[in-house]
Parts: sequence; C-alpha cells; structure tokens
Amino acid sequence: MTTSIEGRIAEELGVRERQVRAAVELLDGGSTVPFIARYRKEATESLDDAQLRTLEERLRYLRELEERRTAILESVREQGKLDEALEASIRAAETKARLEDIYLPFKPKRRTKAQIAREAGLEPLADGLLGDPSVDPLAAAAAFVDGDKGVADAPAALEGARAILTERFSEDADLTGELRERMWTRGRLAAKVRDGQEEAGAKFADYFDFAEPFTALPSHRVLAMLRGEKENVLDLVLEPEEPEAAEQPGPSAYENMIARRFGVADRGRPGDKWLADTVRWAWRTRVQVHLGIDLRLRLRTAAEDEAVRVFASNLRDLLLAAPAGTRATLGLDPGFRTGVKVAVVDATGKVVATDVIHPHVPANKWDQALAKLARLAKEHAVDLIAIGNGTASRETDKLAGELIDKHPELKLTKVMVSEAGASVYSASAFASQELPDMDVSLRGAVSIARRLQDPLAELVKIDPKSIGVGQYQHDLSEVKLSRSLDAVVEDCVNGVGVDVNTASAPLLSRVSGISSGLAENIVAHRDANGPFRSRKALKDVARLGPKAYEQCAGFLRIRGGDDPLDGSSVHPEAYPVVRRMGKSAGGEVASLIGNAEALRALRAADFVDDMFGLPTVTDILKELEKPGRDPRPAFRTATFKEGVEKIGDLEPGMVLEGVVTNVAAFGAFVDVGVHQDGLVHVSALSKTFVKDPRDVVKPGDIVKVKVMDVDVQRKRISLSLRLDDEPGAGGGSGGGQGRGERGGRPPKQRQGQGSGGGQGRQGGGGRDRRGGGGSRQGGQGAPAPANSAMADALRRAGPADPKPGGGRGR
Repeated sequence: MTTSIEGRIAEELGVRERQVRAAVELLDGGSTVPFIARYRKEATESLDDAQLRTLEERLRYLRELEERRTAILESVREQGKLDEALEASIRAAETKARLEDIYLPFKPKRRTKAQIAREAGLEPLADGLLGDPSVDPLAAAAAFVDGDKGVADAPAALEGARAILTERFSEDADLTGELRERMWTRGRLAAKVRDGQEEAGAKFADYFDFAEPFTALPSHRVLAMLRGEKENVLDLVLEPEEPEAAEQPGPSAYENMIARRFGVADRGRPGDKWLADTVRWAWRTRVQVHLGIDLRLRLRTAAEDEAVRVFASNLRDLLLAAPAGTRATLGLDPGFRTGVKVAVVDATGKVVATDVIHPHVPANKWDQALAKLARLAKEHAVDLIAIGNGTASRETDKLAGELIDKHPELKLTKVMVSEAGASVYSASAFASQELPDMDVSLRGAVSIARRLQDPLAELVKIDPKSIGVGQYQHDLSEVKLSRSLDAVVEDCVNGVGVDVNTASAPLLSRVSGISSGLAENIVAHRDANGPFRSRKALKDVARLGPKAYEQCAGFLRIRGGDDPLDGSSVHPEAYPVVRRMGKSAGGEVASLIGNAEALRALRAADFVDDMFGLPTVTDILKELEKPGRDPRPAFRTATFKEGVEKIGDLEPGMVLEGVVTNVAAFGAFVDVGVHQDGLVHVSALSKTFVKDPRDVVKPGDIVKVKVMDVDVQRKRISLSLRLDDEPGAGGGSGGGQGRGERGGRPPKQRQGQGSGGGQGRQGGGGRDRRGGGGSRQGGQGAPAPANSAMADALRRAGPADPKPGGGRGR
C-alpha cells in the first residue's frame, strides 16, 4: 500500500500523521507558518516553526512528485504500454530521479539510432545475440541485410543491433539506480586548469590540479569549481572511481554490473566478445554520460541546499541582531573625495538633518567637520553615532572618537555599523518614495543610522539576496534562495512583532497575512486617520478582510492604545481567556499585565476550554508576564583597538576585540577594524572538535581573537578564538584539521584531512573595504551582498566569492 503524502512527511519528521494533516489543512487554507506555529498549537499538537517550514518544503516537493507521476502514467497509458507491473513500479517511485529512470524508455524522444534500427527490423537480431551468445554475430547478421531498409551489410546490421542493446542497457531503471549510487559513493570530482588560463584564473589556483570524492566535497568547493568552469578557467571531470580502481586491467566494475544484469559473460562463445564490447560501448557512450549529468546536478543541488541553509541561518542572526532602540542617532557614511555623508534621525527614525563634511584627503577640513558634527549632536540631542564600515571608515571612526573626547558633555557613543546594502536601499524605489527630496548619496547615511536603531526594521527594505551573508549567492537557484530567505524574513518579523503605528510598508508586508498592497493600504489609512487606537480598527483598512485580520492581528502591536492587550502577542481571539483570568484574579486585565506574582498564582489548566488548549493558555500567561517582549539580545558594541586601523598594523600575537561578520562551513570571519575581515578557521574556534561553526559563533557576536598570521600582500588575516594558541605553532586558521582554509590548498584526496582541507584562497583573506576584490555591484549586474557589520565578509573577500569589480567608486 502506497503511503500518503501526509504519512510520508510524518515519518520523516518523526511526528503523528494527524499533526501533519492538520498543518497541511491550515496551510492550504491560507494560514502562514508563523501563524500556525504561534496560534494553532492545539491543531498541530505544537509543531514548531522549524518543523512547519520543513513540512511546507516537503509538501511542495511531494505534490510536485505526484503531479509528475500522474503525467507519466497518462503518457505511458496513451502509448498502450502501461501494464500492472509498470504501473506499480511508477506508483512506488519515491523520488523524482527514480520516477524519471522508470519513464526514460517511454519518454518521447527524437528518432534515435536504436529506433531507426528497430524500424529496419533489427530487434530480433539484438535479442538473438543477447539470448544466445553461441551464435556467430557476423553470420547471424547476414540474414538481416536489406538494402531497401538501409542495412547495407552484416557490419551495418550489427551496428544497429548494438544501438538497440545500448539503449536497453542504459534505460534499465533498477540498474541505473544502482550504478548511480555506486558512482556517488566511489567517484570523485576532478579539476584541471585550462591551457593558458593560469594567470587570468589565479583566484581558482587551488583547483588547477585537484580531485576529491563526491561525498567529501563541501558546498563552497563545489560552487567554486562550478564557477571556475563557468568562467572558462577550469575543466571538470566526474570520475567514476578513484584512480587506483580505475587503472585496474579489464572491464570496470560498472561494466561488470551491466554485464551481470543482462547475463553477459566471457565463456569463449562466438558472441561473447561482441556483447562485452557492446556493454563497454553502452557504459562509455550512454550510461556514464547520463550518470555524469545526474551526479553533477546532485552535487550542485546539495551544494546549493547547504549554501542556502548557511545564507538563511546567517540572515536570521543578522535580522535578529540587538537593536539600539529609540535613541537619536547620527549616521555617517564615510568617503574620501566625495566627503562623509551625514544624517541625523530622531528617536523614531525621522530624518531631522543632513549634511556633507570633508575631514579627509584631499579637502582635509578636519576642524570644520568636528565643529559641524558637534553642533548637530547638540542641536538634536544625539545619543549614538553610527559609522558605516566601508571606505574611510577607520578614519571617520577616529573623527568620531575625537568628537567624543572634545565634547564629553554630549555623552555620545560611537558604533561601527555595516553600510552593506545602504547603496542598494538608496537607489531603490521605496527610498525614493520614503525620502523623495533627498540626494541619493545622503539616503545611505539615513539607512546606516536607522539600522543601528533597529536592524530588522531597516533591513527588510532591502532584497534579502542583497544582504551578503552567504557563499556564491549569485550561482544559486534564484527561486530556491528567494523562497528560503523570504521565509527567514517572515519568521523574524513575526517573531519580534511589529508596531503598526510606526512600521514602514516593507516591514508590514512581511507580517503574516499582509501583502505588499495591503501594507500600503494600512500606511495610507494611518496617514489619513492618525495612529490606530486598537487592533479592531485594522478592520477598517481597505481590503483587510477577516482572513487577513486573523493572520496578522496577533503580530501587530499597538502601544498605549485603548486595550492594553493590543500591545502584546496575545491574539484578539484569545482576549476572552485573559478576561476570565482577570476575573479569577479579582481585578481588571490591566492589573494582570506584568504582574508576575498574580500570574504565577493562576493555574493554566483552569482556563482551558474547547477552543484554547493548555499550550495556548500557557503561552498567554508567559506573554502577560512580559508583554510585547523583544526576543532579540541586549545592545552591545565592540571596541576596536586604538592604533590598529589597517592590516599592516596587525602583528601575530595581538589579542583584539571584533565582530563576527559571517559564518561559513569552514570557519568564521571577524571584523577587527582594519578593512579586512580575518578568518578563524573551524579548527581554531574551540579546543574541542567543531562540526558546525555556528555551534560556536553567530554573525553579530562580539568576540576576542588572537592574531595568528598576517599576509599583507595577499590581504589575509588568520585569527584564533583560542587565546592561548601561539602564532606559528599550528593554531589559527592554518592549523588543526587539515592544511587549513587560509593559505593551504584543498586536499587532493580525503586521506584524513577532515573538514580542514579548506578552501584555500577561496576562504582565506578578508574583504577589502577599499574596493579591491569583490564589489557592491558583485558582477553580472546584480546588487552585491550587503550585510550589516555582520557580514560583507565573503562578498568582500573577493576570492571567497570571486566577482570582478571594485568598491562603491568613492
């Protein structure tokens, strides 16, 4: 009996089928994952958002599989070739690959050599030679010579019979599946540099003579090699066996598997050699080519899935970074020739002043710049200074430091913030709408200031793909990446909650149940009628119907409104439960909110009813204790070491404070304030073995690192989180597991190198904020990664995601 889609997903997730069935019903009914995870725990028996996202993805895949299965059954049925055994085989296929293997012999195709041979009446010859190898092939073929059918002589007849058998051998679904799995587990990907491309393709030098088993290849190496091939630097070959096995005399193991499947064996009979040659021909011209295509796709898919996972995880950490909160902020977008762009935003993010100062070369108006900044800070009661971390950032940081020293009465705090994505935002349609009368160059300073106040609220205005916290993102499937990143943004926004009276349309459009058009309507209604006083008032917004209200209401916050519950994550449908709680406690609802003593005296089980079960009631009690709580961490800043401003200032042995900007499979990038991110290789993250670097650090973490090695010429910094490591003693990014990411070549063989065989130049140096390798444009006309001091790392580490182009052209 075929397992249902719900049953299969339940088995994969390790949950009950009824839980999956309930979740599927809610998803099909238009509910979002955040809504189901938060407000429908009784229906799904508390499936969490991670399980629901996996369920949603698998549901999509399995439904596509069923659609394809139905189409294949119909196609084979129309051909009159669908028997019970074939139908059972098609219905039992559990993957798209298996389904296509079964369908291959029946798939409509252009006239092949085998088809032409069949039309010439040569199939009986092929069947006869395969069934009885004691027959002499040439003698048997002579009976099939027919000039009218295009069979001129016996060799021509044998060629046609070989084409028929070759197609038969290559279209056996079970055999193809076995050969594919053997090649996947035993084969390897080999790369060679193309003649004359050594200099032009220097960024791929680690792959000029490289090979590694398919099963050992990490995502970043697969994507790097595919990029090298795409740029005509590398030739890639999928080798079915390790060299030692491939060099053994006689037929390969793959040829032997085909031969066994069809009863071909060398017993000294007249037809044995011809059949063995046919097997070899089938393997080399059809089967191996077909498997190579399949496994290349499998490698790319697995690499993409991992890269998307890393990107999504880093994006989540970036969006959920600690907000500085409602504090007046002065944003500085540094530059040399074009000056430092200045924007002051008040506690609500409203722009109250803009300017341009020229403290650096060539103008050198340092004192004038200080005076202007002091005046702006005093006039607008500025609390924080947000400094973009691109070109001239450390020079501008020094300017801000002097401002703080000379004007202690202002009580200013300076923070380095990533300006990544600021240029993308500045030129966007929304920025034009939001800041219509402001010069494009000044909009970047506004974005830098606001992202310090609330990174989530500001970064949702930028396409997630332009926030560069991933690897080789320009090589990934657009649909797969967008779907994953959009899900992350949706989860983050709804996890934090949104103040409906201050949120921008892009932020509102990420709330459960709110489309971009509906978000615009909410803002328009707010502008026309003033702030919302209650969640009920949302029903007055044009096109915000009952379903949209159900989905969004619990995630929208109204501070200081008519009902105190509107500022919490308690859904309006559950307000009657809270009122029963208030009555039980002998007071009003308002007296319960924040009253931990009164709330802990209540028993959740006493308020369970037919609609709200124990999980929801428990959530309500927790929310009332800390209503509207922000799940993001408290705001902290890193302090860069004075006098360490460029890579040349670094010395092995220094211990510095820095910010983790990106986390990849091979380690973590850390900004220590020298325009280049250093790499802490996975082997230098901890004294114990680390399988996943994200188990130790996440983007935005403030860490202390030791400088292990500095290569000024190649712009590479090797760091270690193990502060007792000694430079040159095997620590840092070059030591520990394998030869290291930073300078070493990737391994040619597995040979115990573990995860440390690293990416070599692909992972090594930091980014060049002055526009060296990588770029904000990222090549190919796509806006590059933009991450918040959290991670332009791979984007800016040129070689880590090799793209032509320079910086922002300042």
